[in-house]
Amino acid sequence: MFAMGHCSVLRPAAAFLLLFLLTACEGAGLPGIIGTSAPAPSASAPSAKSGPGSSVRFAPGDKIRVVVFGEDKFTGEYQIDTDGSVSMPLVGTIEVAGHTKPEVEQAVTNKLKGSLRNPKVTVEVVSFRPFYILGEVQKPGEYPYRSGLNVLGAIAMAGGATYRANNWVVLIQRAGTEQFAEYPQSPSVAVFPGDVVRLQERIF
Repeated sequence: MFAMGHCSVLRPAAAFLLLFLLTACEGAGLPGIIGTSAPAPSASAPSAKSGPGSSVRFAPGDKIRVVVFGEDKFTGEYQIDTDGSVSMPLVGTIEVAGHTKPEVEQAVTNKLKGSLRNPKVTVEVVSFRPFYILGEVQKPGEYPYRSGLNVLGAIAMAGGATYRANNWVVLIQRAGTEQFAEYPQSPSVAVFPGDVVRLQERIF
């Protein structure tokens, strides 16, 4: 009788302790004990799905098309000068380099507000500056940039890797930086306008 009564008291206590531990783990952001796991770490490499888009910043050599709806005299294609600006007729000089597509649209809109009542402006990319691929590829050199380019596509555009190439990692010097960084050879790693991609020789 005593043993059975003692067990009946212990069972609810053990269940309460297990429930308390599960709740505490979840509240602290720790992996649960049953049926749960820790969240996967986020990738550090820039994603090919992210560019080029609204986050890509223009630079000298890029060519854009400015469209002002209903106003053909303001619409046209413009090459970004070496000083980072474009000159639009009846608008003047606009600083473009270092700015994103939405920022340039807003800058043109602000310029036109003195001439138009409610200007609607869209900036389209005609062409980006090229990227460069060097090292252990069949045809190293300068290549025209295309939207959504990743490291595997860049290597393919250069004729593929040589038999000496490291097929696991690639070095990329991002436009505007001075150092190369190492990235995996993965379709999720983006190549952006002005980047320098280098394929290394593997260590035997």
